[in-house]
Order: sequence, then C-alpha cells, then structure tokens
Amino acid sequence: MGRLAAYQVNDLFDQTEALQNLLISQATGGNADDAEFVRLRQMLLTKPALDSLVPGFVRTCRSLSQFWQFIKYKHSTYVERREFIWAEFRPLLDLLERAPLSLADQLVSERLEKFDASHVQAAWSKALERRAADPEGAITSARTLIESVCKHILDSADVTYDDGVDLPKLYKMTAETLNLAPSQHTEAVFKQVLGGCTAVVEGLGSLRNRLSDAHGKGKVGSKPAPRHAELAVNLSGALATYLLATWDARNEAAP
Repeated sequence: MGRLAAYQVNDLFDQTEALQNLLISQATGGNADDAEFVRLRQMLLTKPALDSLVPGFVRTCRSLSQFWQFIKYKHSTYVERREFIWAEFRPLLDLLERAPLSLADQLVSERLEKFDASHVQAAWSKALERRAADPEGAITSARTLIESVCKHILDSADVTYDDGVDLPKLYKMTAETLNLAPSQHTEAVFKQVLGGCTAVVEGLGSLRNRLSDAHGKGKVGSKPAPRHAELAVNLSGALATYLLATWDARNEAAP
C-alpha cells in the first residue's frame, strides 16, 4: 500500500477533488485529459465503501466523450453545469474532508507499512476506509486485522494452528508465543493489563458478531454507528501494533 496506507483519506480527497475539477473543465469548454479521467474514475470505483456517494454519472460514463454527451443535454449553460457537478460531488467530498487520518491512525499505518505482510496492511486500510461510510464493514476489517496479525506471527514462529480456529483461541496462542498471556505472569499489574488485551479481542469478536456485516440480521437487528466502528478500529490498531512491536523486540533480543 506504500504511503497510501498512512494518508489515504487525504489522498482520496485530493484525487476526488481533481476529478470534480476535471469534469467541470470538460463541461465548460476546457481541454481535459481522458487518460487522467479514466485513472481517477477507477480510483473511486475500487473503493466499495464509497459506492453510495460516487456521482451516478461517474459510474456510467467510462470516458470524457460519454460524459460530454451526458452533460450537454443535462444542462445548457456553464453555470448550471458547474452547480450540478459541485452538488453531485459535495456529499463525497464532505465525508472525506471530515475524516482525515488522525495522528494515531498514521502511527499505526506507518508501523504496519514496515511489517512485510500485504494482507495485514490491506485489513487496516479497509478498516480506515470504511470507518465513516461503512461502519459494519469497518468492524469486520478490524477483527480481520487482529486475526491476520496473529496468524502472521504464528506462521513466523513456526507455530501450527487450525486455520478455522476462532479469534479468542488464535489470540491466546499468539499471546503465549509472545509471553503475553496473563497466566505467564505473576505481578498483578501485568496480569491486569494483559487480561485487558484478551478482553479487547473477545470484545471485538462479540462486536463483530452482533453489529458487523459478517452475519445476517433478523427483523430487529442492531445497526452500528460510525462511533462503534471508530472504537473497534482504534482498539484493533492499538493491539495490532503492540503485538508486532513485541514480536520485533523478541527477534531483536534473540541471539
């Protein structure tokens, strides 16, 4: 994911705004670059969490010539065309502008970028990307992040496990491998802190099962809000970086 993982929301905002301005230029007599339109359009269409906010004409027009055929009949004046395009892009730009990566997000992202595991980075990127627009998907990705980190550490440590093992058991195996299991310590403060980590994992699993998109819902299903997703993503990011830092420290200390 490169630097995109650390600054993806800001980058998405800039590229979405560039697409808006390119289309305004095309609609008002300017000379827009069709290749750039195709690139920016594809960038948005590969973000499932943003589907509901992408303007309809961006999805249906695959080239600038197709967009021109659409816009010239939609509105006859330049002013009307500008106002229409601005209005269509506003919900998406407003969302991206309100959701820049926090310093904590950047620190987690940078830590994961140094970790050579594309599936781990992908889970974190999806969690961040979906946090505001798709809370259910973000909760699923938060859980997937912890699962991916645990499996990667266990694989690197040559510890075997059943691929279908549930998350609490998977985390317990990882914690024991890293000497982070509460039962491996005698001091009360360490047992309390490490027990809290176990509780976080169990809580993520429960939250995912109750609120995420991983399971079907009945008529009276709970729908997560962005604040629920933010909690799940923040917890998973903090725990993932803690596990990876512990794994690195163990490797550095090894003779």
